[in-house]
Amino acid sequence: MSTAMPAIESDIKDISLAPQGKRRIDWSEREMPVLRMIRERFQTEQPLKGVRLVACAHITTETANLARALQAGGA
Repeated sequence: MSTAMPAIESDIKDISLAPQGKRRIDWSEREMPVLRMIRERFQTEQPLKGVRLVACAHITTETANLARALQAGGA
């Protein structure tokens, strides 16, 4: 079974907004200390290493930080 991720095509309406989005994600991380602590623990422990995770959620700065935490955990 292959674990390679398939190429995903996407349309980005305005890539010049990426820095602004990054700033908003960083801001929300500062405002979510519990999730930040979980991400830091996950980076060390890697409890999701090798797990393929699928999530369906609205795209927000908060869910971006959740995705970062899950990725730090090895997913």
